[in-house]
Amino acid sequence: MNNIYLDNAGTTPMDPAVIETMTEMMQNVFGNASATNSFGRKAHSILEQSRQKIATSINAKDPNEIIFTSGGTESDNTAIIQTALKRRDEGRHLITTMIEHEAVLKPMAYLEENGYEGTYLPVDENGVISLDELKQALRPDTILVSIMTGNNEVGSHMPITEIGAIVAKSNAWFHTDAVQAYGILDIDVKRDQIDLMSTSAHKLNGPKQMGFLYEREGLDLAPHLRGGDQEMKRRAGTENIPAIAAFAKAIELEQNARAELTARYQGFKRQLVDKLVENGVVVKVNGKMGADELPQIINLWFEGCPSDAMLTNLDLAGIAAAAGSACTAGSLEPSHVLAAMYGKDQARVSQSLRFSFGRYNTAAEIDELVAQLTKISQRIKK
Repeated sequence: MNNIYLDNAGTTPMDPAVIETMTEMMQNVFGNASATNSFGRKAHSILEQSRQKIATSINAKDPNEIIFTSGGTESDNTAIIQTALKRRDEGRHLITTMIEHEAVLKPMAYLEENGYEGTYLPVDENGVISLDELKQALRPDTILVSIMTGNNEVGSHMPITEIGAIVAKSNAWFHTDAVQAYGILDIDVKRDQIDLMSTSAHKLNGPKQMGFLYEREGLDLAPHLRGGDQEMKRRAGTENIPAIAAFAKAIELEQNARAELTARYQGFKRQLVDKLVENGVVVKVNGKMGADELPQIINLWFEGCPSDAMLTNLDLAGIAAAAGSACTAGSLEPSHVLAAMYGKDQARVSQSLRFSFGRYNTAAEIDELVAQLTKISQRIKK
């Protein structure tokens, strides 16, 4: 039995070229980038070359707007908590959405426990906020709006350009969690008027524990981690040069293949849904399958089939999928994203599965997935 991996929104396997880059750095560039000796200078050169490549990928004004971190969680926490601390004398109101990742929701909850006020915007059945509701929620004391670019469970794509334009007219700063979207969608921090943006390398075939926070020039947030003067005194800790170089390689590969991968993933979605329907499986898409959505994610409601039973049977068949975020996979709680979209008491909240595609998936694997889903759903209903 050949295993089929369809949980790429949880994490992706590292690309061989990325592994090669990382291995080369481990072997040949082991110096401390802060050291003034030749080994340190070589490491520092790789660091800044990688920073430049990544800055270019989002059209940042200056490479120094890129701060390397341990990943999306650290970047989200830094953006949200440090903004709140810096701007607490200007206001203590923050806006986010009901479908954010826990790396946003938990810092928000922490701040609410410490005297801040949070507004959580609802979403429609497509997993998208109302721009009018955002406008109405903004207040003179709103200091931060944090809205994800693309949702990690249903693949909905927020109207980031429009959101950025709205927030730019207010007193607030705009932060977006782009962990699931960076490299997949076209993101331009100038066009979209983004002040802060979080990313993670392992979502696009790069290494784990590596990401960056884009911080627009002039915000001058205090470091979340204190210690040495690395990252221009904005993030203490010796830089992980092999992982940083590997991240830069991963985004280069992703951007070069973006059009081809997007078309392939959209084809997988149509193949999956059409063939399930042909086989008589009662299935509905959670959200929508439009061209603007994240192409690699589809979330399906298998009416009458509990998610946990479906996942167990798929796993026994060698197929990896998910029922929600990988970061809450150990929980039996229903998806907060689907609950926000359809209501927490709706059956589809506990009868849905997420399939997320990656560069190594094939049409043959989708056919095998359809065959297994057909058999499993029929067996569970009986």
